[in-house]
Parts: sequence; structure tokens; C-alpha cells
Amino acid sequence: MSIFKKTSAALLAGAMLLAVAACGSGNGSNGGNASGNGSSQQGRTVEQIKKDGTIRIATFGDLPPYGYVKNDGTRAGYDVALGNQLAKDLGVKVKWVQVNADGRVDSLKSDKVDLVLANFTVTDERKQVVDFAEPYMKVSIGVVSPDKAKITSPDQLKGKDLAVTKGTTAETFFTQQYPDVNLQKFDSKTQQFQAFKDGRVAALADDNTYLYAWAKDNPGYTVGIKKLGDESTIAPAVKKGNASLLNWVNTRIKQLTANGFFRTTYEQELAPSFTSDIKPQDVIIG
Repeated sequence: MSIFKKTSAALLAGAMLLAVAACGSGNGSNGGNASGNGSSQQGRTVEQIKKDGTIRIATFGDLPPYGYVKNDGTRAGYDVALGNQLAKDLGVKVKWVQVNADGRVDSLKSDKVDLVLANFTVTDERKQVVDFAEPYMKVSIGVVSPDKAKITSPDQLKGKDLAVTKGTTAETFFTQQYPDVNLQKFDSKTQQFQAFKDGRVAALADDNTYLYAWAKDNPGYTVGIKKLGDESTIAPAVKKGNASLLNWVNTRIKQLTANGFFRTTYEQELAPSFTSDIKPQDVIIG
């Protein structure tokens, strides 16, 4: 199934799961602590998670091949595979909590989740409010546009509409560096790409690793700008101050890198979605 078809098929299932998760989290002002699962001001420790038997992980529901909901309601993707492996290593089950990009930080601050695995780019601003573990992917901002009106420079976007998802590095970058670009901001990846396909914007900015996959499945569109700004990394995130879980995840990321987990998972989850010119070293770390 193509990336765009996966995204479209995931819209209804993902929206329903997000709505259910939202309803389930409305347990008063104490956030995740209302469940009585041992949450603290710094988040749950590794021992508390093991005792509970479940780790709560935030991820996307509409971002194939990283995190998406299949037609049967199960989750798949690169981030999901990592989450399942970490849960297995902890000896617990995963409770997936679906988020949009601008909900990742809040999901940790409110104790709704223990860990975020949602294509989370490390930035100095985000480091002030969450703790990032060892990174597992490389990423830059890219821009995709129609072949018939190809955008190869951000200067071409002056006065034009550009689709971005709220809470992403693409939104921040263009807001700060290119204020003359008209940003059309969307709550989800699905909404963003639908607006782009409908011709409501001239181009779309997002992580280049995702755009490579999307453009492969959508003839007539090209990633004309492959890299904007500095190369960044993607990493797991925990609640600020949760040293117990942070240290455990750091150790596991290093071990998984050493034993080839990320290379194997790349071949299974990402390689089929990329064109042949994209190599593992372009995307994964280690």
C-alpha cells in the first residue's frame, strides 16, 4: 500500500483513536497522576513502570512510515517498532497515546505519557521543557512542490502559501527565517497533505525523510528543496527531570545501535518507502 493511501486510510482510524484517548485523559487537573499509576512531578521511574506493567508512549497516527494506524486498527512504523522493542526490553506492554505534533510536549508535562516517540526533532527550545535521550535518526527540513510549479529555493515562496503542521520545526524555521512566506498551519499531517494535494498551497514543508517517502508514492511532486537549515536529530523524549527513565532509554538506544536494531528496522520499515538514492546512513544514526 502506498504512503499516501496509508495516510488516507489512517485518517478515520487515527482520529477515532485520538478522540478516545482524549476522552480517557479527562480525569481532572492532575493529568496522568489521576490514574493512580505512580506518576510524580518528574514522571514515572523505570521501577514504577515495571510495577504497573505498562509504558505509555506518545506517537503519531498519520505519519507513515514512522507512526500510523493500519486499516485493522493496529499501529505500525519505525517509531512504533522502536517503542515495541523498548517495552519488550522493559518486560511491559505498550499503551499507545496518539498525539499531533503540537501535543508532544504537553503529553509529557501533563503525565499522560512516559515517553514520546513521534518523529521528535531535538531543538534548543524543546530541551528547555523535555529531556531528550540519545538520538536515533537524522533529519532536515525539506520542501515538496508540484513538478509543474517546482520550488527549488525558499525565496520562490515569498508571498505564497506554504503548508506546515503546527508545532513542527518547519513551522518554527519559516516563521523565524522567512516571515514573507504565508504559512498555512494545520493540526495534523493528514490535513496538511490534503490541503497540498487540493492545490490550496504552493508547497509543503516538513521533515525531508518523510517527504522523500511521500514524493515516491505521489508522481507529479518533487522534493525540490532537500535541506534547509542545519541537520538535526530525532530522539525519544521523557518528562523534564525523569533521570531514571532517561538513563535507561539512553543505555538501550546505545545497545540497540550496537546490535544493529536500527539498521534492520530501517530495511523493514523505511527502505521500501524511499527511492534508491536514499541510503541508511542518510537517515539513521549508527
